[in-house]
Amino acid sequence: MPNASARPKHSRRTRRRRREDPARNELVSSSLESAQQCLFSQDYGTAFVHYLLVLNLAPMFKDFAKESFRFTLFKWAEELDSVGRIQDLFDCYEQALELFPADEVILNSMGEHLFRMGFRDEAAGHFHKALKLRPDYPEARENFYRVANWLVERWHFLMLNDHGRNLKYQQAIQKAVQSGCNTVLDIGTGTGILGMCAKKAGAAEVYACELSKTMYELACEVVTANGMDGSIKILHMKSLEMEVPKDIPHRVSLVVTETVDAGLFGEGIIESLIHAWHHLLLPPQIPSVNNSATGRVIPAGATVFGMALECVEIRLCVSEVGGLSMAAAGELRSPVSCSSEPDDSTEPYTTERLSRLPGGYKPLTEPFTALNIDFNNVQELEGLSSREVQQIRLPVIQEGELDALAVWFQLHLDEESSLSTGPQEDTCWEQAIYPVHSFALKPRDELIVEISCRDAYLRLCCVAVLRDGHEIRLDKRLDSRHSGNPISNPNPEAELCSALACLQTGQNQTKDFCMLECSEMALLNNQDYHQSFCSALEKLISQLKVKCRNQEQGSLAQSDLADSANSTDRSDLLYVLDVSEGFSLLSLIAASQGHVKAYSSVEKNKQQDVLKRLAHSNNIPEQQLEFWLNHMEDEQGMLQRPSREKLWSAIILDCVETCGLIRQKLMEKASLARCLLEEGGRIFPERIVVYGLLVESDTLLLESAVQGQEPTLGFNIAPFINQFTVPVHVFLDFSTLECRHLSESVELFVLDLMDANANYINREVKVQASSAGRITAVPFWYHIYLDQEIRVSTLSHNSHWKQAAAVLQQPLEVRAGDWVHLAVKLHKSTISISAHWETGSTKS
Repeated sequence: MPNASARPKHSRRTRRRRREDPARNELVSSSLESAQQCLFSQDYGTAFVHYLLVLNLAPMFKDFAKESFRFTLFKWAEELDSVGRIQDLFDCYEQALELFPADEVILNSMGEHLFRMGFRDEAAGHFHKALKLRPDYPEARENFYRVANWLVERWHFLMLNDHGRNLKYQQAIQKAVQSGCNTVLDIGTGTGILGMCAKKAGAAEVYACELSKTMYELACEVVTANGMDGSIKILHMKSLEMEVPKDIPHRVSLVVTETVDAGLFGEGIIESLIHAWHHLLLPPQIPSVNNSATGRVIPAGATVFGMALECVEIRLCVSEVGGLSMAAAGELRSPVSCSSEPDDSTEPYTTERLSRLPGGYKPLTEPFTALNIDFNNVQELEGLSSREVQQIRLPVIQEGELDALAVWFQLHLDEESSLSTGPQEDTCWEQAIYPVHSFALKPRDELIVEISCRDAYLRLCCVAVLRDGHEIRLDKRLDSRHSGNPISNPNPEAELCSALACLQTGQNQTKDFCMLECSEMALLNNQDYHQSFCSALEKLISQLKVKCRNQEQGSLAQSDLADSANSTDRSDLLYVLDVSEGFSLLSLIAASQGHVKAYSSVEKNKQQDVLKRLAHSNNIPEQQLEFWLNHMEDEQGMLQRPSREKLWSAIILDCVETCGLIRQKLMEKASLARCLLEEGGRIFPERIVVYGLLVESDTLLLESAVQGQEPTLGFNIAPFINQFTVPVHVFLDFSTLECRHLSESVELFVLDLMDANANYINREVKVQASSAGRITAVPFWYHIYLDQEIRVSTLSHNSHWKQAAAVLQQPLEVRAGDWVHLAVKLHKSTISISAHWETGSTKS
């Protein structure tokens, strides 16, 4: 420790006191006054420039002006954002951070802009800095959790916790290295585990590449913590951009990778391996040539399997929604294309874990082999996209509704070891789902499936059914693009019906198709949701009509009947605003009640066309439906009066995200909406009640954090990747979640959207354990009350919503009868849950 009592040394020259500069002081004073005047007149751009000048010339004003400067920055940033001046926006934040580099509020705000614009890695860095400066800053913590879900997807935890998968990869790499593969490249290294396996197996040189900045930095930390920072070179780049000798000194003898998705090719493994064989790998082994300097790939290849199935969860089936006939909607397509024709605007499949689907699934065919691929044969890789379309016939084994083709694969690591992603396997993988236009199949039918790889994806398409010698086309096209003639049909009536079906879905169908997200399709299938809204709206509108008639009769008693006839031409109209996210029919349901002008927040032109067609076909006058301010970028701006004279009779808020969380800024929107309601008007929903219960679930633990070093083969990875653990796990299906219930369900929290005084920000709930076990999580869901009597549950069997769960950092051991205290907190619109216990024996 320095000698605190030592006398200070005198320098040769004493420091002169800085002279006052009157001109400088005058400039600072006038600029500060101008900044405050501009702020008062809401000229935020000019105010920001004046504040910059003041704080650069006179840093002593920083503490005094900090709050005003922040406010000015945020308001000016909003204006810049609204007119698309994104570079100017970030320049302003950079200038602000030069003045206040340790201001957690400015760091967090800049992170929010970065995240919203898709710069997730950069956003994470700003949120992380803000949290380091102030660990208890709730906005930065919630934002960091949001971005963590994007940057480190939950499958990373499942994959790293999969000891069997990790061990098989390690054994295959060890065999390859010991057989002479002494230089290794790990493509898409993630946490670096495969590269470390190669180094531990004795490889002389190990290189790795990773495109994600977050994962690259994580891999560097992991490799350093495991004592390999000097022996594994990690590059922050795509393998497709790598060159020899610019990035690595020479070609390697082994490439290891797991850049595969549920549909095998979706992460670009074919393209990256073709590039590797041409530029980064030694030539493959040729059987007739004795050459030890050869290259190889782990995994060595894959076999793809498929199966036709019935599954209500996947089916898109809407004929009537909330009393509205959907016949005029045209074709509603999900972003997943079930066509055999490549389409850059859509992906050919979505993903599901079949073992967890509510209601399960029914196999309609036996599993079939769709494709074999050898990753060590570059000619085969290059010829994949030009392979002829393969057509196979699948015997139908039981009666059912054809909803989709499910696909999985076996990844062959080498000649002896493989990994399966099948629906019956205990695996971290989901299956690829190729939706099909639903069709009722019977035993003895044969399903004709086309398989192709015409672009970056494996594509499967059900094109026809063979029944009693007749071909029934499922792709809804009978033209020259399809090779082969229809099978001769002895039943002309069946042939006529088939032809009519094709005509029915011909030219108009192509013209009238509309793209909806999978979540929007699922919402349309939620009949209870729409029927409940229909009933609640009908009830409210009936009440308001009665009130209007009573007021009208009162006014008629005081005025001349002839004059009032003209003045009340539109006075009985009620105004309803639907600010739901995405495609919504609620505005149309409101307009169908009569004497209602409904405003929809649907923005996409094709979706607006669908609503217009549905309005026309359901006899809803065109003028009773309006699309509200398509050009407005700020969704808060939609919450305005419909006209100068009127207030809203009802405002419909979209309260719960499909993933199971309360929507951000819900409470702020509700506060604004309450100010815009007419007397007797209502926000829908008016109240949300949160329910939950205690569970023991190893599955949730495995999906939320890496559980120690044992599953990761002794490598120290958990502390680094677990920085990205989030306390709330989303997109759960509680009906299929593997867990033990340790309590009854209880009410956790209430959010009242109509009465601000009824709300609170924290609550402690006591829950009694009904069984002994380890509490690992608290799953929660919502009862959404549209009024006092009508409610919708996000836990119902036909709900389009998933559930969420608060996962405890440390499991809590309880015995039957113990009382567990749950601390439930609401910050803005985010709910957090923590737990501690009190034994039954100590309870008085």
